[in-house]
Amino acid sequence: MDSIKILTIISTIISFILTPFIKKFAVRVNAIDVPKDTRKIHKKPIPLLGGMAIYVSFLITMLLKDGKLAKSEIGILIGATIIVIGGLIDDLRDIRPWQKLLFQVSAAVTLILFGIEISVITNPFPSDSLFLKLGWLSIPITIFWVVGITNAINLIDGVDGLAAGVAFICSVTIFIIAVLNGRREAALLTAILSGAIFGFLPYNYNPASIFMGDTGAQLLGFLLSAISLMGTIKSATAFAIAVPILAFGLPIYDTLFAMIRRKINGKPIMQADRGHLHHRLLDMGLSQRQVVLIMYLTSAVLGGISIIAMQISTIRSYFLLTIVVLVIVLAAWKCGFFEHRE
Repeated sequence: MDSIKILTIISTIISFILTPFIKKFAVRVNAIDVPKDTRKIHKKPIPLLGGMAIYVSFLITMLLKDGKLAKSEIGILIGATIIVIGGLIDDLRDIRPWQKLLFQVSAAVTLILFGIEISVITNPFPSDSLFLKLGWLSIPITIFWVVGITNAINLIDGVDGLAAGVAFICSVTIFIIAVLNGRREAALLTAILSGAIFGFLPYNYNPASIFMGDTGAQLLGFLLSAISLMGTIKSATAFAIAVPILAFGLPIYDTLFAMIRRKINGKPIMQADRGHLHHRLLDMGLSQRQVVLIMYLTSAVLGGISIIAMQISTIRSYFLLTIVVLVIVLAAWKCGFFEHRE
């Protein structure tokens, strides 16, 4: 555990020191987010590419850890690099959604090639068999999970410090779960990631002087989705579905509601709108900081529930997930989250 603490501190320091240099580089290459429509919260141009500080910090710290990199760790680093390349291109030139998806799927397939996949899940039904083997379904399910979480984190990146802070809370949650499960590798990875995010947050919190851009938001989503496959495991190979779904609850539900909202209102699934939770809270007259703190608290509560789900029986964890989902959906319906807003 001492080595984990040291590596976390190193990761934090590297990210904190590197971010100002990344900011200068972003200005030099004209990687600037200029507000052009009503969905943009900021009023003046802000440099992008902040995610590079998180990526470099994570990469360097991983290379500094004791011993050789495990096969799974190499796969995660390669996949992360693929995501960062796609994110950089998007931040510099703007690429189409299908091109983003291509990079995301490639990174997910890389994880599978290096042995990181959802091959078995815990059985939610009374049975002699504790686990359900997925067989060939493990490939599409793993890809769906990785791509889904990658985009979910990216979609909530709409207010200063929101995506980075929520990702930090999710990372700490997975760290705690990994420690409780004795998954040292996953605990180490989330600790290093938490440090990298923490070092970046002072520059990204309102008023932000630099944004993560797609480079950072997609990177965080990818890393969290990949590490969660290693850390939220109750037994040798079983993936406890309820745990990570609760841990990543805020970005997952916000993304699902956006998809449902657009479908109900006859809008393209990929068409952006002002219906996300942070937009609605801002429209209620709350400040950016108030919105971020509310969403931090919500994410932390869901993270705490996921830790509880980890400690109880499989059937009870699925029941807990069902109750939470029903409450959130009902609340979203009452608050008009499925109504379209331009």
